[in-house]
Amino acid sequence: MPTVDLTSDFKGERYAPEIIKKEVHLKSGLTEYTGIVYDMKMDGMTGTYIDFPGHIAETDNGLYADNCPLELIYRCPAGVIHLNCKSGDGAVGADVLEKTYCIEKGKPALIINALGELPPCGIDNRSVYLDESAVQWIIDSGCKLLVSDIYESKALHGVFLKLFQAGITTVCIPANLHKLTAPEVELTVLFPKMPGITQLPCRIIAEF
Repeated sequence: MPTVDLTSDFKGERYAPEIIKKEVHLKSGLTEYTGIVYDMKMDGMTGTYIDFPGHIAETDNGLYADNCPLELIYRCPAGVIHLNCKSGDGAVGADVLEKTYCIEKGKPALIINALGELPPCGIDNRSVYLDESAVQWIIDSGCKLLVSDIYESKALHGVFLKLFQAGITTVCIPANLHKLTAPEVELTVLFPKMPGITQLPCRIIAEF
């Protein structure tokens, strides 16, 4: 079964992660060696990251990194949409998603590859985005996990608010979506089991 790593490079959206490597010398009467440990400080939006609805205080539904059900993040069936938008193309509407989605609706996850081979940072920031009709189409599809390389516009018209109100968890800044050559894949999203955390870096893998 082919697998694709959909995780982008580990770098911060707002500032670079601060990682300090330390050496700890350990010695006993039986052995001696040097342990390597790390102090890390980073933004929740470092590399590819997952947003639970509680990322917005008003839509917190009690779903966190430590209690997320495995069926949402382990081999979760996902339909795939491929577009080929360029920087500045503007709104993506429901009509475009409907025309491009070629399997039966009702999958628990959805992948939108709007930018083709371009990475999310390969366009003018937020110059391609989901409009209100697209957001409603996503909600009506029944998915509870959305992986997309586009979301909000520069005008901040509430894409995340509406998705979170519908109980949809999102994954942002994915990579390699164009390498998904099947209309349906199984998604696995990996992250530390941290209590009460609603946004954190993750690793995401697709199988098909």
